[in-house]
Amino acid sequence: MTAGENACLTVRELSKLLTFKLENGGIEDAGAEAGFILMHLTGQSHPALTLGNKPVSEKMVAEAFDICNRRTAGEPLQYILGDWDFFGDTFKVGKGVLIPRPDTETLVEEVIRLRKEHSTTKFVDLCSGSGCIAASVARNLKDAKGAAIENSPEAFEYLCCNLKNLAPQVKPCLLDAILPETASQFTELDIITSNPPYLTSDDMNELQREVRHEPKAALFGGEDGLMFYRELACIWKNSLKSGGYLLFEVGLGQYKDVMKILEENGFCNVYFVCDLAGIERVVIGQMP
Repeated sequence: MTAGENACLTVRELSKLLTFKLENGGIEDAGAEAGFILMHLTGQSHPALTLGNKPVSEKMVAEAFDICNRRTAGEPLQYILGDWDFFGDTFKVGKGVLIPRPDTETLVEEVIRLRKEHSTTKFVDLCSGSGCIAASVARNLKDAKGAAIENSPEAFEYLCCNLKNLAPQVKPCLLDAILPETASQFTELDIITSNPPYLTSDDMNELQREVRHEPKAALFGGEDGLMFYRELACIWKNSLKSGGYLLFEVGLGQYKDVMKILEENGFCNVYFVCDLAGIERVVIGQMP
């Protein structure tokens, strides 16, 4: 079927056709992705319901088929659409930046829990990528200000755009977070957050085809996946004020090792928080 042959399709019919094509292309959650494609094209939150019997233009059918073909070829849907939702806001994303994931919302929720009763919060987000953590923290805490640090020029463009649109009180910084001279620029912080690269060498060899499109530098955490945790905990601990917190997102099964790293670097009250799937997702340590 060509786009021209399907120009008289309704929105509901196009939804079914996209789902069929995505399923045949090996997309696991085809129905949901078909819905995201139609939301993008129509600007409606539930297009198959609100616009179900409305005819679709030939142009929209062509655009939908193009997106579908790119998706079944393995390109991440988030990159194709150009944005993705995180913690109630929409972030610009594309090639060169890590895609925001729901698991990371657990880290933001814990920061809010720790700081919601405080009148101000001074924070830094390390390995910031799209800026989803930094912007969400700033938008959900009273008078929260700080910086978001990213060393990839490609990701930094998205970081600047998202912070400008959503959290202009957070300063984007094109710096390397694992250099001591970077950490020395920031002092008396209440909070440090980071979702660093944490995949192991074995993980990198077994990536899903969609994830292979994301930047390797945002994924690979050294042979055992713990390199960034060791470096960041050591380098940044002196940037926290007494009583300040460092919060790390961690990969599956890494929480015990990361807790040990924090303890070895003088952090106290070290604990972990599980995500909605029950996986130990965030490790937190406090400076004495």
